[in-house]
Amino acid sequence: MSRRATRELALKVLFQVDVGRADPKRALRYTAAQQRVGVDEAEAARELSEDDIIFAGELVDGALEHMSTIDQTISDHAKEWRIERMANIDRNVLRLALYEMTYRDDIPVSVSINEAVELAKKFGTEESGKFVNGILGNAARLLKRDE
Repeated sequence: MSRRATRELALKVLFQVDVGRADPKRALRYTAAQQRVGVDEAEAARELSEDDIIFAGELVDGALEHMSTIDQTISDHAKEWRIERMANIDRNVLRLALYEMTYRDDIPVSVSINEAVELAKKFGTEESGKFVNGILGNAARLLKRDE
């Protein structure tokens, strides 16, 4: 399975935890099982491996573990937006990407940004891709200065 589809799984779980106050482990198992069902051949090709589920779980756990720091970073770069007023999808796409950018050395920052923008376009509003790209671009510039 592609990393994009695995990130999509992680995003769906983060959304459930954020909006529905779901238990992260239960949400991961449930969402992975739903994705495994596959209603047609194209869906069946997206079947999740155990490694995919483990990677998605690492992303979810990491984003949740560092959420206060990540949310502060989002707030620092979204001057005119309070985090609780952001679109739910945008907020969780940003959390996922900033976790990768800040805490995962195995994922290039540019990949995290590109993947986040694509997720925002797929699940968010017409403006979500630009919004996410702007915040992550600013955060990436700051991260480079701090290295």
